[in-house]
Amino acid sequence: MKRSVLKFGGSSVSDFTKIRNIAEMLKNRIENDEQLIVVVSAMGKTTDQLMENVAALTAEPKQQELALLLTTGEQQTVSYLSMILNDIGVNAKAMTGHQAGIKTVGHHLKSRIAEINPETFDKAFEKNDVLVVAGFQGINDEFEITTLGRGGSDTTAVALAAANNTPCEIYTDVDGVYATDPRIYKDAKRLSVVSYEEMMEMSALGAGVLETRSVELANNYNIPLYLGRTLSNVKGTWIMSQTEILEKKAVTGVALDTHMMHVTISYPLSDNQLLTELFTELEEGQVNVDMISQIVNLDGLQLSFSIKDTDLTQIKGILEKLSESYKALDYKLNDEYAKISLIGSGMRDMSGVASKAFISLINAGVPFYQTTTSEISISYVIDAKNGERAVEKLYQIFDI
Repeated sequence: MKRSVLKFGGSSVSDFTKIRNIAEMLKNRIENDEQLIVVVSAMGKTTDQLMENVAALTAEPKQQELALLLTTGEQQTVSYLSMILNDIGVNAKAMTGHQAGIKTVGHHLKSRIAEINPETFDKAFEKNDVLVVAGFQGINDEFEITTLGRGGSDTTAVALAAANNTPCEIYTDVDGVYATDPRIYKDAKRLSVVSYEEMMEMSALGAGVLETRSVELANNYNIPLYLGRTLSNVKGTWIMSQTEILEKKAVTGVALDTHMMHVTISYPLSDNQLLTELFTELEEGQVNVDMISQIVNLDGLQLSFSIKDTDLTQIKGILEKLSESYKALDYKLNDEYAKISLIGSGMRDMSGVASKAFISLINAGVPFYQTTTSEISISYVIDAKNGERAVEKLYQIFDI
């Protein structure tokens, strides 16, 4: 019997009508001789509401207590969906991350999945046709409930697919992966297929449809990954190995990340101890650093890097702490920048992409302040106010 993993995001399960419609769709698939593992997020803005409740109570909640609270959103959804499925004649079982055997390690609010035992599902399927699993959560060695951080439900779904050796279908409120955000550029094309590595770059560089971690996991275990709109007949996007894609373009997509914070640190001496302490603090705080550049000259040390704006509180705390030990340390935080990136596996074999992009931005009157490259991407830090214009110019110049 075919087994599949399906994931539904918060907007897809935001009210009872949507949950009932999903249940009917699942029933149709069960009648076509499938066993389904269904991962769900919290309903709509439930998690945001929980965070507002916390803010009204305390500014510094304990991490383990916050993780325990946040997981209740997903637990409500799995209960509701399972109840409806059983009510319409489908044998279903709701499971928390703990009951699904999702073992985690690391930070309570940014844990990583360490292990999932597929025998848990083999046994549960003896009496059930659908297993509804709470996304975003697991349990650590101390039997404390943990959360998986940003995009945790996607990661849960892909990890379950890897453990059960099945494809993974992720359903949300978008039709698939676009060459750029259609809200920014209305003529953007939807991609029918994209490689794992291109999708990882697009996710890391600002395309918010999938978190990098979930795509990386799919790549590691060669799990076919599908992204589409919930209950839509429009064909979405398959994410798969590059070797399965025949046609490779120099540029597959353009990503704009406006949720970034640009950090510049200046110190009158070239001090390796300062850098060691800085990056140790960043690692311990699990602050993801991007686009690093360093200059050392007679004026001392200048270091620039970008981070997600969600890490603003953490980076402020780290820099304030360092300033106590390094009195001459000067730092600036700028949230008026954006990062625009070109992504395409064809860059490996095609020359002239970087020069064409440089010239295009210059001709469009879009100044850039920092540049970084990988084998399949080029990124620029620009003024956020120029973001949409830069996207349109690059999309057109590369005929994406």
